[in-house]
Amino acid sequence: MLIFINGCPMEMVSSYLNQPGLQTHLKYWVFGHMSWAYLDGKHPGCDQSYFGRREFSFTLDNDIYLRFQSFNSASELENSIKEKCPFKIDIGPVYSVDPSKRHAYAQTGDNVFTPVERELIFDIDMTDYDDVRYCCAGADVCLDCWPLMTIAIKVIDTALRDDFGFNHILWVYSGRRGVHCWVCDGKARRLTNEQRAAIADYFHVYKGNENSQKKVSLTGAALHPFLARSYTEVLRNFFETKLLSSQNLFSTEERYEKILDMIPDESLTSELRGKWQDNKRSTSSKKDIDSIRWEQLKTMLQSGKQKVQGLRRCVEEIVFSFTYPRLDMEVSKHMNHLLKAPFCVHPKTGRICVPIDPNECEEFNPTTVPTLATLLEELNMGGVRQEVNDELDRTSLGESIRFFRSSFLQPLLKSCKEEIESSYNTKLQRSKNSLTW
Repeated sequence: MLIFINGCPMEMVSSYLNQPGLQTHLKYWVFGHMSWAYLDGKHPGCDQSYFGRREFSFTLDNDIYLRFQSFNSASELENSIKEKCPFKIDIGPVYSVDPSKRHAYAQTGDNVFTPVERELIFDIDMTDYDDVRYCCAGADVCLDCWPLMTIAIKVIDTALRDDFGFNHILWVYSGRRGVHCWVCDGKARRLTNEQRAAIADYFHVYKGNENSQKKVSLTGAALHPFLARSYTEVLRNFFETKLLSSQNLFSTEERYEKILDMIPDESLTSELRGKWQDNKRSTSSKKDIDSIRWEQLKTMLQSGKQKVQGLRRCVEEIVFSFTYPRLDMEVSKHMNHLLKAPFCVHPKTGRICVPIDPNECEEFNPTTVPTLATLLEELNMGGVRQEVNDELDRTSLGESIRFFRSSFLQPLLKSCKEEIESSYNTKLQRSKNSLTW
């Protein structure tokens, strides 16, 4: 399931297209997508038109966009990629009819062109955390701020599995500054826009913008069980043991003032401010100052007196403001949203959009992800072999491919076959019953 050509300069793409190895790898990527089509082509209950109703979008040189591309077979898709040399390939929904022939169908009524299936997707971008990270900004990412993505994966993945019962979930590195999530269960793919919006709203806690002083407001006598679990099992420990020190959240007046602005009690904030300003010449090391000031803030907010004043939620709100996942809500709410295909190459970094194991996401390092140049070098050193699996296994991408197959693709295909078989048997039984009647 590889796209070695996405995001590369056209001269590199054209050069690589002439190498024999590309033919093998392109075939593998194409057939990988055919496998990830929820199909068992030999089963009589299989919808043979399904893959042909899936939208692919190509981005060509000079930002030329080709939307509503569709293909009836692996060879059609392969030939189109060879012919057009797309810089990027996005995947869209499965429509009611062939999207390339959409103009032949009505927009309303019974014979309508409309999306009917789409993975439930989530897009999390590091740029949305720029107000809480001081090591980087914009598209830049380092190992001090990347754990924010790790925490997002942990929180969202647990909720998708435990709260919604989804099983077939694929997390993918975006190639530069974020992560994508594909929820591929049948019940997820068939969600309506309204149902998708409801799930997105379930996760919607961070509601501020760069001009808001308070971006999270936790109300009620107790936290929602999902929020309480996220806080106690993931967010609090991450904030106190890693983020405080890695981002030096209390090290300067400008930084701690941002936190004090979240506390709606001027007398309390004035007291803390005075204490910290008086301690500028303290012998406390810079290494300890963040944890010391955080403990001082917590002690004041969580005292019995402050609970009466309604401030007991401030500690949780501060932690949520700095650590809770910040989703691109619109991506998740609508079926017709496009998302970059897994295993493609990011046009700016050259890094491959590899899967991330949610159970080992703390070990993921975006700076060591294989690049196109690395793969070209590895393949050229070994020459071209007949077996694509052997070729892939000997590259730095091999581990990602094996994880994709064993932990995601194979269980998904097994589930799809069972679903097709069950649906087919149900239809047969109904047909028998009607004949008997």
